[in-house]
Amino acid sequence: MSADPMPEPTNQPQDPIDLLIAIERASEVPVRPECVEGMAIVPPQPDNEHNHAASELYFQLRSAGFHAAGFGNGYRAGPKGGRTQALVIPDFYVQHREPSEVDEAYRKAHRGWYPVELLALAGEITSSNHETDTGPKYRSYAAAGVPVYVLVHREEGRAYAFSQPEGSAYTEKTEVAFGRPLRLPEPYPVLDTGFLVR
Repeated sequence: MSADPMPEPTNQPQDPIDLLIAIERASEVPVRPECVEGMAIVPPQPDNEHNHAASELYFQLRSAGFHAAGFGNGYRAGPKGGRTQALVIPDFYVQHREPSEVDEAYRKAHRGWYPVELLALAGEITSSNHETDTGPKYRSYAAAGVPVYVLVHREEGRAYAFSQPEGSAYTEKTEVAFGRPLRLPEPYPVLDTGFLVR
């Protein structure tokens, strides 16, 4: 009696993009998962207050002349041809420039994810999973070299602007209570946080 040969185990790690696609397909409701620090994260459905904050800050950046500001795009961090290290979808952002044909080819090759090098500023509005924005996402944006990270921490009632990434942290921080103007690094405008006061 002979047995079928056992396939050799592979040490090829699964690309996180495949994992996120599987999560999207398995979900009964629309989700847009992310991957930070090796963890797949399914953000909670944003509430109206979250979306209002993101759109207001996006509008302030756009009104100040940052026409590469936006929301909804996903970004991949990882070396070209290398393993994906993070897949993030900022609540709002500013890109260094509009995506080129090369960037669009990258997005196609990585099934919907632009290169994180496009990001000049990433912004997050906390939800019930605020630990993700203050920990893993903070570290992932810094490690990817995103120059500015803006965090609106609704639970604390504070807004932050982090800059000068070094390793997996930022070396500069500006912090204000909601209602106070949040000064961003040059060339960005001062953001009005008055609308966040409840």
